[in-house]
Amino acid sequence: MRPFTIGELRSVVVVGAHPDDIEIGAGGLLLALPAGVQVRYLVLTGSPVRHEEARAAAATFLGHADVTFRAESLPDGRLPEHAGTVKDVLESVAGPVPDLVLTPSATDLHQDHRLLGTMAPTVWRDSVHLQYEIPKWDGDLTRRSVYVPMSDEVARRKVALLNEVYPSQHGRDWWDDEMFLGLARLRGMECRARYAEAFTCDKLVLGL
Repeated sequence: MRPFTIGELRSVVVVGAHPDDIEIGAGGLLLALPAGVQVRYLVLTGSPVRHEEARAAAATFLGHADVTFRAESLPDGRLPEHAGTVKDVLESVAGPVPDLVLTPSATDLHQDHRLLGTMAPTVWRDSVHLQYEIPKWDGDLTRRSVYVPMSDEVARRKVALLNEVYPSQHGRDWWDDEMFLGLARLRGMECRARYAEAFTCDKLVLGL
């Protein structure tokens, strides 16, 4: 596991249980990735319509990257019942050791998210693993250990793109600009930035 900065990343794996997980949790980080970075993008559940939204999201947030997109149709809310299949899918996209792996948090109260956060370190043992947060009704936001600051411009661009590529979610009571920007502002305050995304990292090697 080698130390890195975002600008030095050459290969990244991003994993979501559901379409929109990745961009809600790490859309700002995706926008900051360097041009030409290789990204393996994986979503485990979703209908054909939702998969098309995820494909559009990958193209929009990662238009500057070399993206390999994959979407599975495992049952939403029941990934733990299909843990063996989930592990097989993760291992099938593991490929060469990536610099960075992004997944939901292992402490997330949604069972699908939690499974991916727990399982990823057993697949990518030599990569930096950042676990992103997804705000929800369950109220499981916790203290985070890694922050990626966002300027006002980047934070608002992230929210605008979320609205653009995920129209199916507009009717949800939690989906609005105020919620996304409010969380980003809170995390920004915690790292002395205007806005930020926050992650958990269980293991990181620091260069000397």
